[in-house]
Amino acid sequence: MEKAAANFRSFLWPLESSTSTSTNSTNPRPRQHPHITMLRTIKPRNARSKRALEKREPKAVENPKRTLFFRGTSASEVVQSALNDIHSLKKPLTIKFTKKNAIHPFEDTTTVEFFSNKNDASLLLFASHSKKRPHNLTFIRTFDSRTLDMYELGLNPDTFLPLSAFKNPKPAVGLKPMLLFTGGAWDSAPQYKNLKSMFLDFFKGPTVEKIDVEGLQYLIVFSTQEVSEDKPTPEVHFRAYLIQTKRSGQKLPRVEVEEMGPRMDFTPRRSHEADAEMLKEAMKKSKKLEPRTKKNITMDLMGDKIGRIHTGKQDLTKLQSRKMKGLKRSKGDDDDDSASVATTAVESTTEERSKRVKTK
Repeated sequence: MEKAAANFRSFLWPLESSTSTSTNSTNPRPRQHPHITMLRTIKPRNARSKRALEKREPKAVENPKRTLFFRGTSASEVVQSALNDIHSLKKPLTIKFTKKNAIHPFEDTTTVEFFSNKNDASLLLFASHSKKRPHNLTFIRTFDSRTLDMYELGLNPDTFLPLSAFKNPKPAVGLKPMLLFTGGAWDSAPQYKNLKSMFLDFFKGPTVEKIDVEGLQYLIVFSTQEVSEDKPTPEVHFRAYLIQTKRSGQKLPRVEVEEMGPRMDFTPRRSHEADAEMLKEAMKKSKKLEPRTKKNITMDLMGDKIGRIHTGKQDLTKLQSRKMKGLKRSKGDDDDDSASVATTAVESTTEERSKRVKTK
């Protein structure tokens, strides 16, 4: 360990080599400041490491978030059982450590950030137990392998029931749950607003465009009371229900819910809220995902597209009207008309001659 620490210190604070080629230099290179670390550009050695680095690069559409489950040096059986039950609900996008880890997230987040970067997990759940904070669960969220926010919850061992206590079928692995938040504290109290955001990000699962109704098999309910002077931090009740559809004699089935476990009651303890600048950076969306607005095309209330066309002034004198074939004269009609005109002219000349003879 001492040799590794010495190598690490020599890596952070390099000194000038004794075999330097510049003999005329009078000023030696200054020693690097201890709070400034060197930035290394990792170059892949083979195709496998190159693919691994490409997976960790920023993307317009992020990969599904993975969750890391690990425990401290001391963890009670109750909190370990709760950790295993949440792990079973979150499968398959999970990683679980079995060894003990001497970690205190609220005192030092270096190890947590290292685990997050090493395992490519942006969500972490840490289980611990102590005399001051018994049956403790810490929900951690990271951004760019840096700690974004943390929330410490105390589990009530008297009301806790694991998954094995409910003898009923469980949903298939990989299904998305429906989330329900009941209670006014989720929208009024700042601490519970942030905790609601954490629960949504933790249990929502992968983002999908469409989902089959048959895949909605279970429901997770988070309920709490209003924040008051008597209860500044009311308990958060975690319940999971199995959704069953039965025949109703009609087109729509009859829906029933049955508790499937686990049953947990949490008491909020310490919290580390997200920094404003880091949260703003984490909430940024790529411009590639924004739909491009088409000019002069709108959508009405019924969902129909309406287009608008802009035209200049038109000269109606040069407007060509439609020609009707029914109004055109054929060749036979022209000959008949000329013959009729000729006969009428002959008749008119004979009548005039007869009138002249009579007058004489």
